[in-house]
Amino acid sequence: MPTAIINQPGLRVHLTSERLEVWGINPDTNRDECLRQIPLFDLECLIASENVYITAPALAELLRRGIPIQIFSWNGQFLGNFLPAQNNHGLTRLLQYRKTLDTQFCLQIAKQILTAKLYNQRRVLQRLTASRTNSQNPSNSPNTFNPTPIQDTITFLESLLPAIHNCQSIDELRGYEGTATARYFQSWAVFLPDEFPFERRSKRPPHNPVNACISFGATIIYNEAVAFCHAHGLDPALGTLHSTEDGRWSLALDLIEPFRPILVEALTLDLFSHRILNANHFENRDGGCFLNEEGRRKFFLQYERRMERQFLSEHVGHRTTLRQQLEQQAIMFKAALENPEKFNPFRMN
Repeated sequence: MPTAIINQPGLRVHLTSERLEVWGINPDTNRDECLRQIPLFDLECLIASENVYITAPALAELLRRGIPIQIFSWNGQFLGNFLPAQNNHGLTRLLQYRKTLDTQFCLQIAKQILTAKLYNQRRVLQRLTASRTNSQNPSNSPNTFNPTPIQDTITFLESLLPAIHNCQSIDELRGYEGTATARYFQSWAVFLPDEFPFERRSKRPPHNPVNACISFGATIIYNEAVAFCHAHGLDPALGTLHSTEDGRWSLALDLIEPFRPILVEALTLDLFSHRILNANHFENRDGGCFLNEEGRRKFFLQYERRMERQFLSEHVGHRTTLRQQLEQQAIMFKAALENPEKFNPFRMN
C-alpha cells in the first residue's frame, strides 16, 4: 500500500506497534471499532482529510520513517504537507541556486521538459484515435468518428519540436507551450462524452466537471512532486520553464509537465468515459464547479491505481510505475545540476 487515503470525516488514526489503526463508527454495527489496519513497512504516503484525527505518536512515527502526510480540506483544497526533517542537502541547494541563475542551464532543462510534454500529448491523441477508430461501428454513419482533425493536431505538435529545439529564450518556449496545449485540448475534448463538454481550460475556479477533475488531479501530482523534491534535497520553489515566484513551487510544476497528458488528462477522460463519475459527484460553490466528497473518493481511488500500476517502459527499459518515474524526475534533476545531460524527462510508450 504505497499511499493510504483517509477521507471519511471523524476517523481517528492511532499507532500500534508497526502499524496504523484507523478507528471510527462501523456503519453495520453502529459501534466504535478498528476499521482498518495499515502496515507501516510498505507505506510511502498518507493523504488525509482535515476532519481525520491523527495522534501525535502516529504522526511522529510517519515522519521518523520518512513518510510524508498530505492534508486536504473538507472541500478538496490542498492545505499542506508534513515532511520529514532533513538537513543534509545544503551543498545541493547551494548548487541549485547557482544553476537556476544560469539562463543556458534553465533553457536546456526547459526544452527537455517541453519536448517530453509534447511527445506525450501526441502519444495520448494517437492512442485515443486508434482506440476510437477500432471500436466505432461502421454502420452508424451519422456518428462515424473522423480522425482527420486529430491527425492534423498530432502533425502540428510534431512540427513544433524543431522550433522548440532552436528556441533562444524561456519566453519563446512558453509561447510554444501555450499554443501546443490549447491545440491539444481542442482535440482531446472530442473524446469526452457529450454530457460533459469542455470548451477551454479554466482553473481558478474550474467552471465545469471536466476542469474540476483536471485541476484536482494536477493538485495531487503537484504536491507529490513537491514532496519528492524535498526528499532529494531540492528546493521545489526554483523553476526553469516556470519562473521562480513567491506563492508556488515552480520546480514541482516543471517536473509534472510531462505527466499531465499521461496521468491527469488521461485519467479525467477515463473517469467520464467509463461513467465512474457523473453529475452527482460535483457541486457548485464559490463561483466554480468542484468534486464533492464522494467524487473525491472515487477520484483518489482511480488516481492511486494508475500511479501504482506496473508497466514495461520503453523509455527506461524496465518495469516501473508512474509514481516511481515521478520521483525519478527529481533524482535526475539533482544529477543534472552537475551534468545537464542526465536529465531525461519521462515519455510514454
